[in-house]
Parts: sequence; C-alpha cells; structure tokens
Amino acid sequence: MPTTLTLPHGRIALPTFLPDATRGTVRGVDADDLAEAGIEALVMNVFHLMQRPGSSTIKALGGLHRLFGWQGPILTDSGGFQIFSLIADQPQRGSITDQGLLFRPEGSNRPFRLTPEKSVQLQLRYGADIVVCLDVCTHVDDPPAAQEQAVRRTVEWAGRCKRAYEQYLAQQRWEGPRPMLLGVVQGGGILQLRRRCADALLEIGFDGYGLGGWPLDAQGNLLEELIGQIRELIPRQYPMHALGVGRPDYVAACARLGYNLFDSALPTRDARRGRLLTMAEGATGSYAYLYIQDDVYIKDPRPIDEGCDCLTCRRYSRALLHHLHQTRNPLYPRLATIHNLRHMARTMARLQQELGDDSPTLAGAP
Repeated sequence: MPTTLTLPHGRIALPTFLPDATRGTVRGVDADDLAEAGIEALVMNVFHLMQRPGSSTIKALGGLHRLFGWQGPILTDSGGFQIFSLIADQPQRGSITDQGLLFRPEGSNRPFRLTPEKSVQLQLRYGADIVVCLDVCTHVDDPPAAQEQAVRRTVEWAGRCKRAYEQYLAQQRWEGPRPMLLGVVQGGGILQLRRRCADALLEIGFDGYGLGGWPLDAQGNLLEELIGQIRELIPRQYPMHALGVGRPDYVAACARLGYNLFDSALPTRDARRGRLLTMAEGATGSYAYLYIQDDVYIKDPRPIDEGCDCLTCRRYSRALLHHLHQTRNPLYPRLATIHNLRHMARTMARLQQELGDDSPTLAGAP
C-alpha cells in the first residue's frame, strides 16, 4: 500500500485529509493558513466551479492553482454526488441519462450539461492533480434496480472518462508526473454489485479508486463493515479515497481498513459553528468536542487544546474565541478553522506513523 503520492504539484504523505475547498477556497482561511496548519492538498468541485467563477474565467486566469493561490495538489470531484443530491431533492431541476447529467442550478437561466468527457476535460484544464471520474451516486438504501442501473452507468462512464483522459494527455504531450485518474466504486449496500463495479473498473484500469455513495447509515453511523468489504475488492497497491469521511474517529477507522485519502466539509463547518476539536485520551482518532459558545468559557484563559501547536492555540484563549464567536467577529471563523484543520493534520500524522510501512512511493499516472 503506497505511503506517498507524487503529483504534478507536489508529493503528499498518506493517509491524508483534504479540506473542503469546493468553490476554490476553504472558507475563512488563506493558503498560508492552510500550509501552516499542515494541510498538503485540497478538494474542489467541478459542479460548483463550472458555474462560478466559470470555466472560461478559470482558464483565463491560469487554472485553479494560480487563481486561488494554492500551490499544493488539488483533487477535483466530478460533481456526480452534488448533482445526485440536487436531483434527488428537486427532480424538476435535472435528469440523468446514459449520456450524462443535465441540471439547472438555483438562480440560473440556463441548464448545464455534464458528460463524462466534459467532466474529465474540465478537471484537467483546471490543473487538477487528481481527477475523479463522473459516476452515478446512490444512497445505500436505494432499491436494487436503481443500484444496478447506477453501476452500469458508472462503469460505462468510467470507460469514457479514461478515453477522454488519455486523449487529453496525448494532445498535450504531457511530461513529468501526470494527474491521477480515480474510478469510483458504486453499488450501494449490495456487495455483489460493488464487486461487479470494482472488477469492471479494475479491468479498465485506473490509478486509484474511490468509495462511492454515502458512507453513513440513516443514524449517521459509519458503515464500517461494508466499507471494509469494499476496500478488499481493490488491490492494496492502489490508493483509495473515502469520499465524504471527515469525523476523526471515522477517518482513523477507514485508514486502518486501508483507505488513504479523505475529504469532508465537517471539520471546517463545525469550526464556524462553534464546535471545536480536542484530542482525547485513547487511540489515534479519539477526540472530544468543545462548544466555544458555552458560558463556561467566558473567562477561560486556556487555549482550545493545550497539546495543540496551531496559531490559534499558541496565541489565543478560549475566552477570546468565546467573545469573538458571540459577537460574530469575522476573525472567529479564521481562528477556529485553523485549529480544527490542525487537529485533522495532527491526526493524519499519527496515523501515518502508526500505519507506515516500506511500500514504494506511488507516482501519478504512469
């Protein structure tokens, strides 16, 4: 199992957590804040970026790295999950066919069409280091017929994505580390369908694979048994991305099952809302929440977490953060986000040490 990835914009140690920069930036912080917190890579999203700032703007300004000032690796999600969520809630806003996805974002005067080819081409033109194939997302409890159709389309689209990827790189006469291309394993809670999807994707051949679909049950619990079974369908020399997993204990559980990449909006969203992470005694991934809005912190001189070395904990007290939160000072979300991201980076560093082996470095696509 690889312990590092070498990508066009740098090398990242595994396992690693990618904060949600879905619209190009992590809300409330800049690139220097992210780097100081120990973040090595970000995740952005085609669904949002193609709408705002728009593909022509991204291209005119030199791609995602130059536009947003982040020089490290970027994984771009294909947009399949976001469009699935949009259509599931409001069917009149879009449709899924064998050709691709059609959707009309709120406030838009025109529909957007996203095909497998277009999704890959946009991600590559944006300058992504890790490109994710367009897939058809389902909920784990969707009926078998819907799961089977989603797997069929996901596999067909994966083949189209692979051809578009190869054509683009050939046209560009690419030199140096190539962007990685990830296929996504769908199939809901039906292991037989997951196996069928994984086998078909392995036959097509990708640089890594993603855990498709929602990773939690209706009560918000990690589907750990299913997630472990899915990881066993993919040989360990391939990195695997646990899309949407971001709670520290869930990240640790998935890392121990063999997953390497994680992304979620949870740590940064929690930070903005006053829910701050602290290390708890016990295994790596153990944590506790500190609710900074509670009155008990009005005069508390301690940092959020006395074992944390982030800028926020080095300089500021719980009392100040409580004050900033309660007065809605715009400084609060920056300081809180820095802390929660540093917590995630420290957790990943501990997991890297715990799980590290002598496996070779994995470059981008060969």
